[in-house]
Amino acid sequence: MCQAAAKGGAGGLVTKTISVKPAKVPHPCMAEIRGGFLNTELWSELPKEQWIETEYAMAKATGLPVIVGLGYTADQIRELAPMVKPYADALELSTHYVGNDISPIIDALRAAKKAVDVPVFMKMSPHPNIQEIAKAVEQAGADALVMINSFGPCLGIDLETGLPLMGSKEGFGWLSGAAIKPLALRCVYDAAKVVKIPIFGVGGVANGRDVAEMFMAGASAVQVCTEAILRGPTVYGKIVKGLNTFLDSHGYKSVDEIKGLTIRKMAERSAAIVAGPPEVDMERCVLCGVCEVSCPYSAISVGEVLKIDKEKCFACGLCVSRCKKLALMMKQ
Repeated sequence: MCQAAAKGGAGGLVTKTISVKPAKVPHPCMAEIRGGFLNTELWSELPKEQWIETEYAMAKATGLPVIVGLGYTADQIRELAPMVKPYADALELSTHYVGNDISPIIDALRAAKKAVDVPVFMKMSPHPNIQEIAKAVEQAGADALVMINSFGPCLGIDLETGLPLMGSKEGFGWLSGAAIKPLALRCVYDAAKVVKIPIFGVGGVANGRDVAEMFMAGASAVQVCTEAILRGPTVYGKIVKGLNTFLDSHGYKSVDEIKGLTIRKMAERSAAIVAGPPEVDMERCVLCGVCEVSCPYSAISVGEVLKIDKEKCFACGLCVSRCKKLALMMKQ
């Protein structure tokens, strides 16, 4: 898979997390759901010996930077880190820990930093107190943050059988894909305001515009997993092409111009927006009627032109977000 990702346009590789013992993955372990993806994949089902003897060498043969995923406890990482050191350009530690006691995260990080001389990245779950944890991890020596891990536990049900989609004991799985992008963006945005180390944005990235959002929220790089599972490894090159198209169409010379843009814009805003009815660009509008159907205030009518009743319009913004032709824009 790493070689296929390299051929598909990936700029670097993050190997599947390994631990001291291979995972006993329940089956079924993956399912596409509306707006997202459920999985019970755990860490790698392959033994660490196979990774060390075969898999990492294949990844290194691509010529791309290789970030080796390790988990989970300090003792496990203390054992594994020296073994993978010859293959790793960096380590990514996955704790999948969602409690408020951050000592397990810090202990794992310190164990890795003591064992290797390459950068160590900490992959973080979508904690509600993400700023507190991000600062603590930075102070403990992390070289970068990776956020976020999948969210859960969650439940999906097969309507034909009445059974959960996942084969785990409880039937629960972990949510990734498009459904978690807003959560990932919030975590990246919050953390980027309080740390100086780079952040890898992860979660729901499916195209170049999603990548641009991650950069605007404060990410320095972006990882993609679920979309490649669903659409194949050529998606990496397509995402890069889409990002370039977005940058060119908006007059940006590089991602440096949009990195942290939302943070800077929000720093300039002194209060919540007071918006008026959307403006209509009839050169872009195709009179599809999507906005009219979904307007909860019956403020939009479509005839020979699109009209917005300013008295009825609540300026909720739903029509703007639904317009695929970008023919509507909030008036601020």
